[in-house]
Order: sequence, then C-alpha cells, then structure tokens
Amino acid sequence: MDKEQFFKTYIGAIAHCSDMNMRFIDVGEGWAEMGLPYDTRFVGDPKTGVIHGGALSALMDSCCGAAVLNHPAGHGGTATIGLRIDHLRAATPGQEITVRATCYHATRSVAFVRATAHDDDTETPVATAAGTFTIEAKT
Repeated sequence: MDKEQFFKTYIGAIAHCSDMNMRFIDVGEGWAEMGLPYDTRFVGDPKTGVIHGGALSALMDSCCGAAVLNHPAGHGGTATIGLRIDHLRAATPGQEITVRATCYHATRSVAFVRATAHDDDTETPVATAAGTFTIEAKT
C-alpha cells in the first residue's frame, strides 16, 4: 500500500482521528509522524487556551500505532497494551502539535514504541511517550 492510501485508510478506520482532524505528515519503515491542528473544541483550560491532555494522548497513541503498522513486523493489526505519556509543558495555544513515533523493537507479538510531541518550539518537547503494542500474527 502506498503512503497516500495508508493515510486515507488509517484516518478513515479510526473515527476519532478523522473527527479530530488529525493528519499524517509522513511515514517510513517503523516510524510515523502525525499532526493535530489547533482546535478550540479540544481546549482543556478556557482561560489559557491550552489543549487538553486527552487530545494530545489520542494523537500520541494514534501515531504510535501507525509506527507499528509501518514496521516490517507489523502485519496488519495492532492495539495498545500500555502507553506512558510524560507531559513536559503545555502546548502553545494556536499552534499545531506534531508527534513523531518510532517502533524501535518488535517481537512476534509485541512492539515497543517511543514518541515525542512538539509544537512550533522544536527544541522543547510538549510530551514524550513510551508504549507497547500488540502485533497481529502472520497468517
């Protein structure tokens, strides 16, 4: 499957990705990069305009899953086993949040992923994540 078809299929299959206007920036072997445009629907603090941590978590989880599916061991399905997210700072209101996730190791049934989220400040992450995901067995 080519990249554009993967993008459409993935976003189309996961309703919250579509509903939240998540977008793919790029994918490669064992990695994915996705973006979440700023949207006032996802503000967690109306006084500051900061995006809610749950919206960021959904983006990070979705991007990690995409990285697993693009790993050579990712055979067509994945589910989150565990995902630890460390929120390092608030994302700057009005800015898109981007996540890059890398599947750095895979066994026959479990994939290990790390991810980093940024806004326009590319030096200081908004959050980091480490997770484990299932890998669907070859049929």
